[in-house]
Amino acid sequence: MKFVLALLWLWPAASGAVTVDICYNYGCAVHAKVALTSTQMRNVRELFRDAVTPPQERAAISLGIGLLESYAAEQTPTGNDKGGNVADDGRDGRMDCIDHSRNTTAYLHLLQRFGFLSFHDVLPPVERAPFVVNVHWGAQIEEFASGRKFVVDSWFRDNGAPAVIYPLQDWLRGTSPDE
Repeated sequence: MKFVLALLWLWPAASGAVTVDICYNYGCAVHAKVALTSTQMRNVRELFRDAVTPPQERAAISLGIGLLESYAAEQTPTGNDKGGNVADDGRDGRMDCIDHSRNTTAYLHLLQRFGFLSFHDVLPPVERAPFVVNVHWGAQIEEFASGRKFVVDSWFRDNGAPAVIYPLQDWLRGTSPDE
């Protein structure tokens, strides 16, 4: 088993590009395949090298999502995305929480596929709806040891910034980085 994990760890260095499907322009109106090079995947892997606890891995996930978003912006107009839904209204590449939750979940599955996640599992996106008109979606992970769930939310910040990660119950109550 250790040999297989070592191969997964080294795989991006030995192969060509890997692709990930993303979407943008609100409600996943536009879909794109983003090709990540072996160098880019090594850069992402480096963020996880010293993550030896679940909180350290969550910190690496936060940075990794931002880095993967910045790589996607080199191939798509998603670099135009601004935090929230107002500052980028009408721009090609804008993303709402649906786009972000789907893309972040795809990035998390990529991290999992390459063996970068040692302490967390990737779950389906989660929805919070404090008001019927204010529904919000986020990606979700679960810590293996404790069973605690966390939301990985890249919607709050501009493209390429680290994602925010909150315990699920805090996020469901409406916690945001503005508080």
